[in-house]
Amino acid sequence: MVNILISGALGKMGRKVYAALQGSGAVAVCGVDSAVGKTDFPLYTSFKSVNEKVDVIIDFSSANNLKNVLEFAEERGCGAVLCATGYKASDLELIEEYSKTIPLFRSANMSFGVNVFVNLIKRAAAALYDFDAEILEMHHNQKTDAPSGTALMMAESVKEVLPSRYLVYGRNGFTGKRDKNEIGIHSLRGGTVVGEHEIVFAGKNERITISHTAEDRSVFAEGAVKAALYISDKKNGLFDMEDLINGK
Repeated sequence: MVNILISGALGKMGRKVYAALQGSGAVAVCGVDSAVGKTDFPLYTSFKSVNEKVDVIIDFSSANNLKNVLEFAEERGCGAVLCATGYKASDLELIEEYSKTIPLFRSANMSFGVNVFVNLIKRAAAALYDFDAEILEMHHNQKTDAPSGTALMMAESVKEVLPSRYLVYGRNGFTGKRDKNEIGIHSLRGGTVVGEHEIVFAGKNERITISHTAEDRSVFAEGAVKAALYISDKKNGLFDMEDLINGK
């Protein structure tokens, strides 16, 4: 049985993680959250108070909490599944540094389906190299970052096979004609939308659309639990959903 610490335990995703752990081969031994509330496991407001043996942290808290998560993981010699959004370049460098001593798993989207979706986009971009590519994403009105990490992940999959492409974030005013190397990214926010992503490849007299819709946040929690089980026996390294899908 793998011992899990849920970071951000009282949040919507923290509660989804707890539900996803049932019957998974892993168990929530404790949680950490800055708020105070009721849980079915010991809950702390600081990592410093944790006494339980932890094998892997699943962190859905905040990018601002990254250093605390990494320092605790290194001190305890455990792994961490990093699911927060809005990481800056300096955060990614920090993750890379800590991965030299502990196992870390990070994906812009923890859904298994989304990662298959991104692989399909990569294959489509290679075949449709002379088509225009536009990305549209929509999330609930409480999301604080834009564009979504998944939208950027989609754009990077296009750039991987078409390196001359560059990102344009929305359009406003007199922008002139669209450059053939643009990848347009457009963000919508409203209501309770869990997550919708779409890429349009537009060519001469034809258009191809590939889309993914997340209907419940549980898909992200289930992916995070799979990731935690995957890195639970790793000594160190930085892993992502492609490693999990391919069983590397």
